[in-house]
Amino acid sequence: MFINPPRFIFQSVFFMTTKQVPISTMKKGSCIVIDGVACRITDTQVSRPGKHGHAKYRVTAVGLLDDKKRDVVMPGHDHVETPIIEKRTASVLSIAGDVANVMDIENYETFEMKIPEELKADVGEGKNILYWIILGERVMKQIKTE
Repeated sequence: MFINPPRFIFQSVFFMTTKQVPISTMKKGSCIVIDGVACRITDTQVSRPGKHGHAKYRVTAVGLLDDKKRDVVMPGHDHVETPIIEKRTASVLSIAGDVANVMDIENYETFEMKIPEELKADVGEGKNILYWIILGERVMKQIKTE
């Protein structure tokens, strides 16, 4: 018998990749999950509470991976999910077209990643890259200089 039994409540579809925060604490530049997509907030607006309710927050954000604009309006007391972005380093093993085969430097896991257009000229075999894990998806962000 437990004195204080453990409580496990998971409301997120993305297991351990998001956390819940109040919408009122979100500011421009913060990250938020809208419709299952990680986004960076570009604008927030607050409407005054009226006769029948709470203040409303309107958040405009742009997707981190697809650059699409998204809006959401919700009461000020609600909570939203923010993505936990993991930043890691990997070494490029080989390149085939616009896909690189890379190996994580910490755990030696090998996997393939799409090379973004802006990095195609700089990515080469043996170079170290910085990549992000966002909602279970790996994204190459920059070339690391040694």
